[in-house]
Amino acid sequence: MKVNAIKVLIFICGWVIFISIFINQPKNTLSTENGFDFIGKATFPTGFLFQQTEVGGLSGISYNPDRQVYYAISDDRSSKAPARFYTLKIDLSSDQLLENGVEIIDETTLLNSAGEPFPEMSLDTEGIAFTGESVFVSSEGDVKRLQPPFIKEFSLDGQELRSFPIPDKFLPTSEESKRGIRNNLALESLTQTPDKRYLFTATENALVQDGKAATPAEGSPCRILRYNLQTGQPDQEFLYITDPIVTAPRFPSTFQINGLVDLLAIDENHLLALERSFAIGVGNTIKFFQVSLEAADRIQGLDRLKGEIGDLSPVRKTLLLNLSTLNFPVDNIEGLTFGPTLSDGRRSLILVSDNNFNALQITQILALAVDDNTLHDKD
Repeated sequence: MKVNAIKVLIFICGWVIFISIFINQPKNTLSTENGFDFIGKATFPTGFLFQQTEVGGLSGISYNPDRQVYYAISDDRSSKAPARFYTLKIDLSSDQLLENGVEIIDETTLLNSAGEPFPEMSLDTEGIAFTGESVFVSSEGDVKRLQPPFIKEFSLDGQELRSFPIPDKFLPTSEESKRGIRNNLALESLTQTPDKRYLFTATENALVQDGKAATPAEGSPCRILRYNLQTGQPDQEFLYITDPIVTAPRFPSTFQINGLVDLLAIDENHLLALERSFAIGVGNTIKFFQVSLEAADRIQGLDRLKGEIGDLSPVRKTLLLNLSTLNFPVDNIEGLTFGPTLSDGRRSLILVSDNNFNALQITQILALAVDDNTLHDKD
């Protein structure tokens, strides 16, 4: 009896150890049927300091394959510290991202054309795209201060190199004129095509003259704006219509939003689009879409879209993934980039969240693996 009891005890202990190991492994809770697998996450708490600067507001991320590092832009408006981006090391060597797999290794202050840090509240940096030698950065601007959005190029040590022209229809104006960007719903996204010929950005929601912001009943008509990097000029615009707000808050007057928060170029005609829906008391819903520009109307010649949208062909959106299937709460994801190719040939996809410097939120870095065919076979 004693021998049998010992055998039973060993058997039970073995199963306990096995289950413990299984539970602590990253969960592939995203079905492989849609071509994506979740391969891990890392987090930083609000208040985390690097070189005496609070890390947070990470709204965009881009990968430098030569140095195998990532650049993440903070949307701190030169308030807690001068406007800046961080350099991260993200370890995917095991084809997984472990909780301790992200290291912040540098912080770079952005300098304006005079070589000075940007003054407080003079910008709202949201997007970043590595060029191969430098970074492009987008700022939403500030409607209340009549502060225009911008797209600028900076060296990797933060020096401003050039500024791109912004079409007049995107510039903020007084409320009486009823045109221009909406506050905090402007140029949130930024991506360069792999061939380095084009740069894409987009409004998070409609320009005032184009339509309404997203509601639980309907989406918002955004503009995708393309720059020709050979000329430095904007050359094409496309209509992108967001999904409605996924779930309305219990009280309609409380904060709610759905918007186009980032783009990632697959090639010059296909993009990944990241939409983030949020409502107080509901939380975040994060969706990925494949976007095809090929059959879409070019709308750069239209100063306003109200009354015109029904006659226009928007970009074609195909839902690829809804992160609600993960078994943990997803925070305010606003940035995405491709990372290195994994050992099985799949591409890694890195997501980053903006914690809004809010003690109730965290900075999340999520890693996904995606089959390359998933990104190209939706046409």
